[in-house]
Amino acid sequence: MRSSVFAGRIGRRIILAVLLALSYGCSAEPEATLVNFTQRMTVERPGDQFKDRSYFRVAVASMFSARETARHYHHLLDYIAGKLGREIQLVQRKTYGEINELIGLGQIDLAFICSGPYAIGKEKYRFEALAMPQVRGSYLYQSYLIVNKDSPFQRLDDLTGKIFAFTDPESNTGKLVPTYWLRQQGETPETFFQKTIYTYSHDNSIMAVAKSLVDGAAVHGQIWEYYNHRNPTFTCKTRIIKKSKAFGNPPVVASAHLPNQMKDRIRKLLYNMHQEPDGKRILDELMIDRFIAPKENCYHPILEMNQDSKS
Repeated sequence: MRSSVFAGRIGRRIILAVLLALSYGCSAEPEATLVNFTQRMTVERPGDQFKDRSYFRVAVASMFSARETARHYHHLLDYIAGKLGREIQLVQRKTYGEINELIGLGQIDLAFICSGPYAIGKEKYRFEALAMPQVRGSYLYQSYLIVNKDSPFQRLDDLTGKIFAFTDPESNTGKLVPTYWLRQQGETPETFFQKTIYTYSHDNSIMAVAKSLVDGAAVHGQIWEYYNHRNPTFTCKTRIIKKSKAFGNPPVVASAHLPNQMKDRIRKLLYNMHQEPDGKRILDELMIDRFIAPKENCYHPILEMNQDSKS
């Protein structure tokens, strides 16, 4: 009996290693890869040196895995390309931090980023929020603490000494929120969990919990809801045991290097997108009602949690 339990643990760790290798793999290739959505889009990989500035470079932070990002966002980016009359290059990186650096350097023009990196990095990287999505009538979202539906866990405390998945070191819902919860109990991830990993996307974290590769994870609530509505293959195998306070939805930000005239054009096309048939169809695919003007005060709770974590 003891040997079979040991074998099960070894097998679980092997599967976990494979999962992590897959999550790292999306940033390992040095070459640029063409994604044949339309003639106006390519996907940039880490080895490229941003020599060709004929493209309008857009990044989508890795809230979804690389493949899922391309699948979910290609219609939206193609729509933006058509409205701007520019060829778009989709830039993907493994971490939020890498995207932030490139925006700050002006090597990315426009980005869909996580709320945490926006709130915490706004001054350092000179982000300018152009819009935020309204989803199911709300511009707010929450972090969900999830466990496997067949597990005995009912509270955060039940995960003491277990294996836990964070999404990204700078993620609000996937790292800052659960770390803040632990701090309120006088704990840290290092003292509370047996082991922690980074999956580098919320869909990977959901899958890891569903497959019992980890015991729990904190994920973006809207991403969990999206999959639960559209493709519940993995969400149906998870349970939500805790939700955070509400935060502002992840914004669309522009580089400080982007001309003001272009920023105004992007604002206008995003704000009006839901009023056009093609635009509304694309938003419906993403389960977004519309894009609205950013509401800066709804990002303040993120700054307060971050400050508390440093005190």
